[in-house]
Amino acid sequence: MWQEFKKFAFKGNVMDLAVGVIIGAAFGKIVTSLVADIITPLVGLLLGGINITHLQIQVGNAVVKYGSFLQTIVDFLIVAFSIFMFIRFFNKLKRKQETEEKQEKPKPSREEELLTEIRDVLKQGIQRETDK
Repeated sequence: MWQEFKKFAFKGNVMDLAVGVIIGAAFGKIVTSLVADIITPLVGLLLGGINITHLQIQVGNAVVKYGSFLQTIVDFLIVAFSIFMFIRFFNKLKRKQETEEKQEKPKPSREEELLTEIRDVLKQGIQRETDK
């Protein structure tokens, strides 16, 4: 059983997944800090310093904190938009790199061009003979 567990736990995919989860958690902290420390205060300034987290209603003995819920939704939208912008920027860089790699494709040497021409002529000759 131990050997089977080691085989499972140390497979490449499991290790990649573990690294992804750890990096994702660290990235989540960065995004949370971005939202809480930078974006939310700026949005608060734009909205005239409105703070909705304290909004609540009391129904009997229960307190419904709908302001905190609304703030969580706003935070989610800001985080989702931030991640979208990051991924969009990353994909743009990736496409630019791929375009540069395609442009850097080496031109075939003179010998390769001649061999290609010879190959094409031979193909045409073979096709003509089979058509007869």
